[in-house]
Amino acid sequence: MHQRSIQPIIQALIAALLFGASAPLSKLLLGQVEPVPLAAFLYLGSGLALLGIKLFQRINGPRSDREARIRRPDYPWLAGAIIAGGVAAPIVLLFSLRSTPAATASLLLSFEAVATTLIAFFAFKEAISRRAWWAIALITLASILLSINLDAQWGFSLGALGIIVACVLWGIDNNFTRNISAKDPLTIVTIKGLAAGTFSLAMAMALGNELPSWEVVGGALLLGSLSYGASIVLFIHAMRGLGAGRTSALFSTAPVAGVILSFLIFQELPGWLFVVAFALMVAGTLFLVSEEHEHVHVHEMTIHEHAHVHDEGHHDHDHEGGYAQKHSHVHKHDELAHAHHHMPDLHHRHTHTSESQDHSSGPV
Repeated sequence: MHQRSIQPIIQALIAALLFGASAPLSKLLLGQVEPVPLAAFLYLGSGLALLGIKLFQRINGPRSDREARIRRPDYPWLAGAIIAGGVAAPIVLLFSLRSTPAATASLLLSFEAVATTLIAFFAFKEAISRRAWWAIALITLASILLSINLDAQWGFSLGALGIIVACVLWGIDNNFTRNISAKDPLTIVTIKGLAAGTFSLAMAMALGNELPSWEVVGGALLLGSLSYGASIVLFIHAMRGLGAGRTSALFSTAPVAGVILSFLIFQELPGWLFVVAFALMVAGTLFLVSEEHEHVHVHEMTIHEHAHVHDEGHHDHDHEGGYAQKHSHVHKHDELAHAHHHMPDLHHRHTHTSESQDHSSGPV
C-alpha cells in the first residue's frame, strides 16, 4: 500500500474499532431502555461531545480556517445523511438487536461496506477496482451466511435482515456525507448527532417510551461519543483519502471489537457459519489493503474549498508570506495530467476508461 494511503487506512480501522464496540454494548443497554430513546441518547452523546470540542477550539484551539465551513449547497446532502443514517438506521438496528445475537449483529454490520460501495458505484460513479469487487463479494457472502437461521421456517432471521436494512441506510448516509467530506468533519458530525438525537428523543416521547435512569443515560451518551462521534469523524477523514467504497470496506473490520466484547459479555460461542463468515470478511479486507492503483489521469480545472497543505502535489498556488500549516480557503486547480498512485480521494473522483485501466500497476 502506498505511503500516502496509510493515514486514511489507520483512520478507517480505528473508526471501525470504535463502531464495532457499539453493537454488544448497545445490546447490554437495551435491557434497561427502549430502542428509540437509546438511539436518541447515542446520537446526542456524539453531538454534545463534539460540540464541546468545537467550543474548546473556538476559545483556545487552532486557527478557525484550518477546515472548510459548511455552505448552503451542502445542507441537502447533510439533511439526507441525518434522516437515513442518523434517524432511520439506528432505530432499525436497535429493534433488530433484540432478536439477534450480539456477535452475529457485529459481523452483519460489515454489510454496510457492501451497500456503501454499490451506491457509490452506481449512483455516484466512484471507480471500483476488480480487487475491491472481490472484497465486496466476499463480504456479501459472509453477510448472507450470517442471515441464515436454520431453525426458522423461511431460513432467514428477521432481526438479521433488519440489520442489513440498517446497513443500506448507513450506506446512503455514507455517500451523502462523502459529497461534503471536504468540509469540517467536527461540524458535520456535531450537526448530525444533535439533529438525529433530538428527533429520535421527540419520537420516543411521542410514542410514550419511558426514559431510563440517569446512569443508563450517561452510559449511552458516553458510548455515543465514541462509537458514533469519534468514529464518524475518523470515517469522514478516511473518506477524503480513500473514497466512500474503500473506506467502508476497511470499516468492515468493525466486527473484530464487537465479536470480542460479545464473547466476554454474553458468552456467545460462535457456530460454524460464524467462523466461515469471519474468515470471508478477513479475506475481503486483505484484498482492499493490498490494492495498488496508478495510471495517467487528467485533473480538469476546478474551483473548490477544503483543508489542504502544499506538499502533496496538487496545491501549488501561492500565499503571501507562505503558508506551511494545513489551512482551508477557496482555491483553483488548473488542468493537469500526470500519473501516480491514487485512490478516489477529493482530487481523484474521475471516471475510468479501458485505457486508464491498462496503465494500472495493479487490479483496477
